[in-house]
Amino acid sequence: MPVCLFASDLHGRPDRYRRLLEAIAARKPGGVFLGGDLLPHGLARGAGSAGVSGDFIKDFLVTGFGRLRKRLGSAYPRVFVILGNDDPRSQEPAMLAAQGEGVWEYVHGRRAEFDQYDVYGYACVPPTPFLLKDWERYDVGPHVEPGSVSPEEGYRSVPVAENVARYGTIQEDLERLVADRSLSNAIFLLHSPPYRTSLDRAALDGRMVEHAPLDVHVGSVAIRRFIEARQPLVSLHGHVHESPRLTGSWSERLGRTHCFSAAHDGPELALVEFDPADPAQATRNLI
Repeated sequence: MPVCLFASDLHGRPDRYRRLLEAIAARKPGGVFLGGDLLPHGLARGAGSAGVSGDFIKDFLVTGFGRLRKRLGSAYPRVFVILGNDDPRSQEPAMLAAQGEGVWEYVHGRRAEFDQYDVYGYACVPPTPFLLKDWERYDVGPHVEPGSVSPEEGYRSVPVAENVARYGTIQEDLERLVADRSLSNAIFLLHSPPYRTSLDRAALDGRMVEHAPLDVHVGSVAIRRFIEARQPLVSLHGHVHESPRLTGSWSERLGRTHCFSAAHDGPELALVEFDPADPAQATRNLI
């Protein structure tokens, strides 16, 4: 199988997407993974979003990936996507419609077969200070760190049942997603990084909220426990833009699992290239 490419947190930047499409055309990967926070900031996705005329998903993303698909023909890769906490869930129907056009596969809460590998997607993150709560869950229980806002508060672009907002957890979601399947050949596409790793370090040093110090690690405890217990082959993460800069590392090994981050707080596109048959040789480039 050809190598795979992974990018995350493009936040609707047309320049980053153009670099990504150019890299896909040049490298002809077997798979492309997009790890959430893909759309322009805010709820408005109409004309003029991110400096792009028309609807961002339909007129920019689907058009761009569609042209590449025609250009590459049979060499067009499998493209797996999830949304992230900055992307309103109201855009999920548009992402699914694009799947129907064959440009990508939307895998939040789903499993897809990819050659001899299984791909699982999951977009949710633990509670954040941000007010959009479409993709937030309690982590392992109803705990909210100082400075963050409960998933039961804030606002949602798509309503959910009260019991989902109040009792839903990342831990339970992941358990339901995989059941008792073997994960020895699994690739996980996750927006949140695992807790207390080199991938979830936020720039919160010395910050206090009501005299309580903020934890500089903002990843998911449930995701870390899940990786340590179930040991998938590869896990792909984003969300915490500054973490690779602060820690000097974009990858970490948890047991046999190779964890990679494509988050980046500079203007470039951070692109991780990996071979599922030999993930230890993965590379990350800023383009």
